[in-house]
Amino acid sequence: MIKKFAVGAIAAATTAAATVTMAAATAQAAPVAALGGGSGIVVGGDSACTLTTIGEDDQNRLVGITAGHCGPEGAPVAAEYLGGADQVGTVAYVDPDLDIAVIEFDRDKVHPLKRVGNVTVNDLGTEPAPLSIVCKEGRTTANTCGISWITDPVYQESWNSLCIAGGDSGAPVVVDQTLVGMVNGYLEFACVGPMVGTTMEATLNSIDQHSPVGKGFRPTA
Repeated sequence: MIKKFAVGAIAAATTAAATVTMAAATAQAAPVAALGGGSGIVVGGDSACTLTTIGEDDQNRLVGITAGHCGPEGAPVAAEYLGGADQVGTVAYVDPDLDIAVIEFDRDKVHPLKRVGNVTVNDLGTEPAPLSIVCKEGRTTANTCGISWITDPVYQESWNSLCIAGGDSGAPVVVDQTLVGMVNGYLEFACVGPMVGTTMEATLNSIDQHSPVGKGFRPTA
C-alpha cells in the first residue's frame, strides 16, 4: 500500500511559535516568507508538507508546486518556519490522479529561493535513469539521497530508495541541480519501503493542460 499523507496536525511547538509570531506582529506587517523547493509549508491551516519548487508561469505569476494530497483547491498556504499563521498563497489546482498541486503565491509576501538546505533547483528534467543517484530536501527528514530504480510509464511514478516520512510530501527530487520529480509517498514503512513520486514531466504536462495558473512554469532564477 502506498502511503501518501501530510502531517495532520502541526506539533505543539509550532502552534506555540505561531502564537508568539502573531503577538509580535501586532500592529505591523507580517514578514516576507523566503520559500523554495524543500521549504516546509502549512496547507489549510493544519497540514504540513514540503514545497517542490517555486518560480513563474507564462503570465509572470509567482507559483509553486507540491503534492496534491496536502490540501484542496482554495486552501490557504503559509510558511511553516514563520509559524504557519499568515497566508502567503492559495492552492489553485489539484490533480488527484497524479497527486500534484499548484500554489499561487502573493508576490508581496514571498521571496522565492532557488536553494533550500542542500538542494538547488536550476533546471527541470525528465525521469532519472535507473540506478542514478537522486536526492531530496524535505521538511521532516531534511536532505537524503538514494538510488533511482524504475519509472512506471503508465502512472508516471518513479520508485527509488530515498528516506522519507510524513511531512516530506511534495519534497523536490533532484539529479544534481535538475528537478526530476516530487515525493508523494512510500510503501509500508518510512525510510524503509521504497519512495514513490510523480515525475516532473507528468506534473508539468498536467499543469499546462488543465491548471488555471502555472502554465509554462520555470523555476526561479
